[in-house]
Amino acid sequence: MITRALGDLEVSPLGLGCMGMTLAYGRPDQASARRTIDAAIDAGVTLFDTADMYGNGANETFVGGALAARRGRVRIATKCGITTWPVVGMPRGLDARPERILRCADASLRRLRTDVIDLYYLHRPDPKVPIEESMGAMAHLVTEGKVRAVGLSEADAGTIRRAAAVHPIAALQTEWSLFERGIEDGPLAAAREVGAGVVPYAPLGRGMLTGDPSAATDLPLLDFRRFLPRWRRANIAAALEGVEVVRRVAAGHGATPGQVALAWLLSRGRTSCPSPAPRSPIVWPRTSRRSTWT
Repeated sequence: MITRALGDLEVSPLGLGCMGMTLAYGRPDQASARRTIDAAIDAGVTLFDTADMYGNGANETFVGGALAARRGRVRIATKCGITTWPVVGMPRGLDARPERILRCADASLRRLRTDVIDLYYLHRPDPKVPIEESMGAMAHLVTEGKVRAVGLSEADAGTIRRAAAVHPIAALQTEWSLFERGIEDGPLAAAREVGAGVVPYAPLGRGMLTGDPSAATDLPLLDFRRFLPRWRRANIAAALEGVEVVRRVAAGHGATPGQVALAWLLSRGRTSCPSPAPRSPIVWPRTSRRSTWT
């Protein structure tokens, strides 16, 4: 099977983002989410991404239960560092103090029903806490055997370099797609400099790059995309013009817009592992076919 490296972790070229299975994109459907996870595993996907803030731990509990019987076949990534409002589980602030990181890791291990987290991200650097202190706690978790590899999410170039001076960084997770290319202004070069792989989230533009009209104009009432700039009336027309360009490229290659968007990211380097986040089963490319990934 073709794999990509995130530090010492070997993972499938595509991962599965699990946030939408319990949060953010309208009313969750756990039966459909479970089928989505099963289909991904059957297709050879090995990297599954969650976080302790997604629904105040509900996402980790769901993902841990869904993966428990096949734990040896998969790699679980989760995150810490964002605080949430009670009950609703939406972001409230940042807290990356070392003592809190250690507590959060233990809680995540329990919810995920595992004795080790394969990839543990600092969800966001906390400006109130020097990154060296936060990374010291992450390094301690590796020494204890509770974490295999450490990552950063949405960190700038300077923070990446400072963090890597404390402990090796296996992965940088950041939004990266044909719509969002801010990583290319500095963080991408820093990640490559320190040997970190890149795990793009929202690689399909939060659904818009699939070309599905409902992802642009027919959002569920509780869908958080309603509050994002790309979906505002002043911006939606320009965004859809971009989608039309991708659609034309796809048509010329007998592909779908989503396949083109993912192929573009996969071509950015061997350490790129895009993690789309479908809430219902999709047709995954077979990971044993080299032509799919190169």
